[in-house]
Amino acid sequence: MITVEFLYRLMGILTGTAAVINLRDMAHPSRYANAAFWGLWSVSFLFGSALPDLANGILILAMVAVASLRGVKASGGEQQTLAERSASAAKFGNTLFIPALAIPAVTLFANVTLGKITIGGVALVDPKQVTLVALGLATILSLLLGLVLLRPPLRAPFVEARRLLDSVGWAAMLPQLLAALGAVFAAAGVGTVVSTLAAGWIPDGAPLLSVAAYTVGMALLTMLMGNAFAAFPVMTLGIAVPLLVTQLHGDPTIIAAIGMLSGFCGTLMTPMAANFNLVPVALLELPDRYAVIRVQWPTALLLLATNTALMYFFAFPH
Repeated sequence: MITVEFLYRLMGILTGTAAVINLRDMAHPSRYANAAFWGLWSVSFLFGSALPDLANGILILAMVAVASLRGVKASGGEQQTLAERSASAAKFGNTLFIPALAIPAVTLFANVTLGKITIGGVALVDPKQVTLVALGLATILSLLLGLVLLRPPLRAPFVEARRLLDSVGWAAMLPQLLAALGAVFAAAGVGTVVSTLAAGWIPDGAPLLSVAAYTVGMALLTMLMGNAFAAFPVMTLGIAVPLLVTQLHGDPTIIAAIGMLSGFCGTLMTPMAANFNLVPVALLELPDRYAVIRVQWPTALLLLATNTALMYFFAFPH
């Protein structure tokens, strides 16, 4: 059975390769620090499931020490000039979009089909992890398509991955760390605290205030945590279930769906969501680190207001 460990192995290979390339880059001013950071993360991905919790904790603390003391810095080597990139874009044209568009297309197809495949009565893919496994397979297929269509040197994917990881730096870890933080918050009973505060501040029978507390709260907590999936259990258990569903008899399906969308509005406005808002800056080599957020926040606020209105009008009996 293919499980999420499949993705961990892929990430372990990727970060391990980035560590090796950094270590071999004699011109890199921070090659030892970079190699140590990505190497430690590679060990965590490859062997973390087999290591005791203490060992995994030591790995994370070591990564924090490396990032804090020496930093993870980008290298100026092995990059194409603007003229070379322009010539490459003109040569391949819209073919460049095929590998990128293959990822969502293959993920969707694999997500629908993989969960139904069994071998000897055993599911091919862990039913709880079908989407993640599908994304991993789609990424591999996209890489192969890129190699066939564009014919770069075989080392190009690893060199470019190393360049991107070095450009993003320690922030590449944020999605993983913040997802873990969400689980810690839920286990610590933060949802109960939020529920108590909301009950004390929101008057009984005030659906608009309750809805706004949930949607705006989802956006704000997502901005702090950088992950709507991490904020969702805290805010849903704290506000949606006791106030919107139990007290006001709202439709839980509509409330949950729009609540998650409200969290995504927060994703558009925070640097904590590094994979969405900092990685594009690194990819496009923009001078303003927060350029993506500056463009997105007006749309995010408009969508948040729209989500609040949709939940108020459609989730409750009128």
